[in-house]
Amino acid sequence: MAIFLGFELITKVPATLHTPLMSGANAISGITIVGALIFSNTDFNGGEPGFAAWLAFFALILATINVVGGFAVTNRMLNMIAGKRGGK
Repeated sequence: MAIFLGFELITKVPATLHTPLMSGANAISGITIVGALIFSNTDFNGGEPGFAAWLAFFALILATINVVGGFAVTNRMLNMIAGKRGGK
C-alpha cells in the first residue's frame, strides 16, 4: 500500500518541486553517513568491531549509494529542466 500511495503522490508533484525534495533527502542521508562513521569507529565500541560496527558499516555503504544516486538523478533533472528552458 505504501508503494502505491508513494507512486500516486509522486506523480501528482510537478517536476520543479522534485529537485528540492530530493536535495532534502540527500541531506538526511548525509546525516546517516556521519552517524554511521561515528558508530563504526572501533574506539567508540570498546575496541572491537562487533555487530553494531558491522551494521553501521553496512548503513554507511547504503547511505553513500543513496546520496551518490540522488545527486546523479538531481543533476539529470536539472539538466532536463534547463534543456526545456533553452539553457546550456
